[in-house]
Amino acid sequence: MVFTCFDIFDEFAKEYFMSFMKEFREFAMRGNVVDLAVGVIIGAAFGKIVSSFVADIIMPPLGLLIGGVDFKQFAFVLRDAQGATPAVVMHYGVFIQNVFDFIIVALAIFMAITLMNKMRRKQEDAPAAPPKPTAEETLLAEIRDLLKEQQTPKL
Repeated sequence: MVFTCFDIFDEFAKEYFMSFMKEFREFAMRGNVVDLAVGVIIGAAFGKIVSSFVADIIMPPLGLLIGGVDFKQFAFVLRDAQGATPAVVMHYGVFIQNVFDFIIVALAIFMAITLMNKMRRKQEDAPAAPPKPTAEETLLAEIRDLLKEQQTPKL
């Protein structure tokens, strides 16, 4: 049987690929990676909730307080539209909206982390139950008690 350099390379490539896939599978199935993926998915959903909270709940009353203005409409026109060319506009109101989103997300994350740290501290501060004596310790305590009884004068 004659081997060519391509046959040897194919075997090497298959072995390398299978080894790579095995390592990747082990990496991907570790708890930390799965936890991270779940965290990213929940974070994306949480981001949508916060964006809706800011846009639909907080910003309308705030806009009403400053004269019924919608923050998303705040913009500077840098250059007016000319024919088919659209206007060049800097939408700073959208930026203000995103700043409010960020502040609320940061506040929510801060409160969640603070709560988790307090719960962790309570668990750490709780006194640990004394360990159950081993069989040797129990036997030694019984021997000690018997010796004390023998040494005590009886009246």
